[in-house]
Amino acid sequence: VQLQASGGGLVQAGASLRLSCSASGGTFTQVRMAWFRQAPGHEREFVAGISRFGGTTNYGDSAKGRFTISRDNAKNTVSLQMNSLKPEDTAVYYCAATNMVYLSTRDTEYDYWGQGTQVTVSS
Repeated sequence: VQLQASGGGLVQAGASLRLSCSASGGTFTQVRMAWFRQAPGHEREFVAGISRFGGTTNYGDSAKGRFTISRDNAKNTVSLQMNSLKPEDTAVYYCAATNMVYLSTRDTEYDYWGQGTQVTVSS
């Protein structure tokens, strides 16, 4: 599975941004999808995950109530709607796919990764 993330940019605090990830080269409905992020000097952090058909989602503490993950299996895409952005949301955001049979929050359990898209939130 090849993943291509897009949609990052520079925004002001309080703004919204929508990230997209396009998948190719595999059967999209066989993988669970997630977004992770990594800020300079920090470990990669789980942001949000979604099950194969979208029935189950989970969020990292920093994303709860502000971010929404969704997927469109007809278009082989997963999206992350980010609202009320804060400067501490500044990071490179990665989409990832896993063949695990559960929705993992551990980056080591993800098999495929996109190239990352930079999100910068100014105060």
